[in-house]
Amino acid sequence: MNIIIYTVVILTIFYFLLKFISNISSKKISKSLRYLIILGLIILAILFAIGGRFLLTLPLTLASLALLKLKGLSIFQLISLYRLIQTLKRSGRFSFNNSQNNNSSTLSVSESFKILNLDEKKKLTKEDINKAYLKIQKRIHPDVSPETSRLSSIVNEARDVLLNEIK
Repeated sequence: MNIIIYTVVILTIFYFLLKFISNISSKKISKSLRYLIILGLIILAILFAIGGRFLLTLPLTLASLALLKLKGLSIFQLISLYRLIQTLKRSGRFSFNNSQNNNSSTLSVSESFKILNLDEKKKLTKEDINKAYLKIQKRIHPDVSPETSRLSSIVNEARDVLLNEIK
């Protein structure tokens, strides 16, 4: 008799769980599932590291880094974006604390090379500059992430400076 009661309870819980999942959007389900997988991989990596199985932690850590995304940006794109922000902060062109836009002065050519991650010593063509520009803009365009509109305008200015320098 207990088996029948347990079966009914489990099936009822399963029914309500499926009904709940069917009402959630697939985007929320995939995002939640990604976070659960990342959390599980990190917990397993920590447990293996504590247990002394360091060779098993490497694939789990790499898999969790590959799954980690923030607003469509992978961890490697976030590192590139961080380098761009640091270059702009050092030159005084960007600050998170300042909400106003202080882009009244123009960028120097060397700053433009650093922003677009190009080598100053190489002879560049318009195609090289546009390729580097598009590579960065794919990550920080305001359509991708509205918070990066100031960065996008600075990258636009850097491209314009370099294109004017080539002419």
